[in-house]
Amino acid sequence: MSEGKEQKVIKWGIIGCGDVTEVKSGPAYQQTDGFEIVAVMRRDLDKARDYAERHGVARYYGDADALIGDPEVDAVYIATPPDVHLHYAKKVAAAGKPCCIEKPLAPSYAESKAIVEAFKEKGLPLFVAYYRRSLPRFTQVKSWIDAGKVGTVRHISWHYSKGPSDQDQSKEYNWRTDPVVAPGGYFDDLASHGLDLFAYLLGEMKDVSGISLNQQGLYGAKDAFAASWLHTSTVTGTGSWNFGTFGYEDSVKIYGSLGTISFSVFDEQPVVLETAEGRQALEIAHPGAVQLHHVQDMRDHLAGQGTHPSLGESAAHTSWVMDRILGVH
Repeated sequence: MSEGKEQKVIKWGIIGCGDVTEVKSGPAYQQTDGFEIVAVMRRDLDKARDYAERHGVARYYGDADALIGDPEVDAVYIATPPDVHLHYAKKVAAAGKPCCIEKPLAPSYAESKAIVEAFKEKGLPLFVAYYRRSLPRFTQVKSWIDAGKVGTVRHISWHYSKGPSDQDQSKEYNWRTDPVVAPGGYFDDLASHGLDLFAYLLGEMKDVSGISLNQQGLYGAKDAFAASWLHTSTVTGTGSWNFGTFGYEDSVKIYGSLGTISFSVFDEQPVVLETAEGRQALEIAHPGAVQLHHVQDMRDHLAGQGTHPSLGESAAHTSWVMDRILGVH
């Protein structure tokens, strides 16, 4: 954008103003110059009104079609559970508006491809909220890899495990463990973040295999997973995720010919580089609204000032990887 030319403010509407939009994402749109939230929608109109009043949003709806059709809404953020992403995405694409969709893009690769195709046919930008691709602590990891700090990368491993929550034990309904909404349960919600990040750091995966099952019987979705994969860069990878263990662990290690990099996908632990020259541990805090850098990157992409790192095609690839681990071929 040339100096002196005023940037158009892009007015956003949110479909599904639930928990993720309270702190993680909604404030990020409000804190980004050039963006404004002008409307929100939730099927429970009282909850939509409450969100709008608390966050200073001018309009609220109980119907998604009304928000999508609002002439003041330039772009739409879909923040619903993933089972309805395709339904709403098609409507947004038909309306000719750019879109950001929460992760995972859809419960399956087939639905993810359909979403990508809908926006491709219209020539519209499609962003996906795999915001770790934009977070400084992970761009630091990428800069170490790209600078050859660990030499040639050989392997990456990730182990994530935790015990069942009180909600799991009570068998109270939770969409995150409903096999219709999330066939892989918490794996869909959590592992997608890391697998997408690994594709960003090391290149897409070309061969993936996995084991998935329900060990606990607390809910209908699966709860135990193990996988191996091969990146196009020839880096090998392994992962294990279990949601019925004693204690909590979230540890990633990248092994190179000259060193290693260790970090956590979800915890704000230091990112650690270890080589023959010594050990470097960096504390890199997340912003208060963790999606801020992701949202700012969307602003820059729409202004023609860069390319967003998480677009529909890369998110669909992550869905393909997830399907392979879940045994969907």
